[in-house]
Amino acid sequence: MQSMATGAASQRRTSIVALVLIGAGLITLGLAAMFLIPKLQSGVGSAKEISAVPQVVNYAAPEVNLKDLQGNLVSLSDSLGKVVLVNHWATWCPPCKAEMPTLQEYHVAHQDKDFSVIAIDEGEPVGTVSKFVGDYGLSFPVWLDPEQVSLDIFGYDGLPSSYVLDRGGMVRLVWIGAISREMLEEHVTPLIEQ
Repeated sequence: MQSMATGAASQRRTSIVALVLIGAGLITLGLAAMFLIPKLQSGVGSAKEISAVPQVVNYAAPEVNLKDLQGNLVSLSDSLGKVVLVNHWATWCPPCKAEMPTLQEYHVAHQDKDFSVIAIDEGEPVGTVSKFVGDYGLSFPVWLDPEQVSLDIFGYDGLPSSYVLDRGGMVRLVWIGAISREMLEEHVTPLIEQ
């Protein structure tokens, strides 16, 4: 009889300890949320500030020959003498869509310094891409890559991915993921100003 009473008391203590631990965990989560939510609402850690950091590289740009939205043959080698940001993207890709206004603003701000963005759409029909370009007011060149050969040539298959070529046609920076304006200013502007 005494061992049954001891067993019941032990079970109550275990239940009380479990409830105390669960309560402490909930309080900790509540405190974390109390500190995190105001930071997110003030913009700290917001999606706008999240950006991939480029990898510094130094290799000759591959030859890329595609068609633009008007059906004209275009080549990456035609951009020699300019700093060029080649951006692989698609209209269905959320981070691609999120970075397009940033790429457009940066292009407009630096196009008079022999800089250009070349956006290469991966695998979509011209009508879909043209509508997107119009809706977003993009003024930089947009090329079509229906077979996604450019992704293979550059060696990365993630979207978005971007490559910055210097005036001599050397790939100097590689981004895998969305790019912020701050990252562009920090890493690309010095290349433009050389």
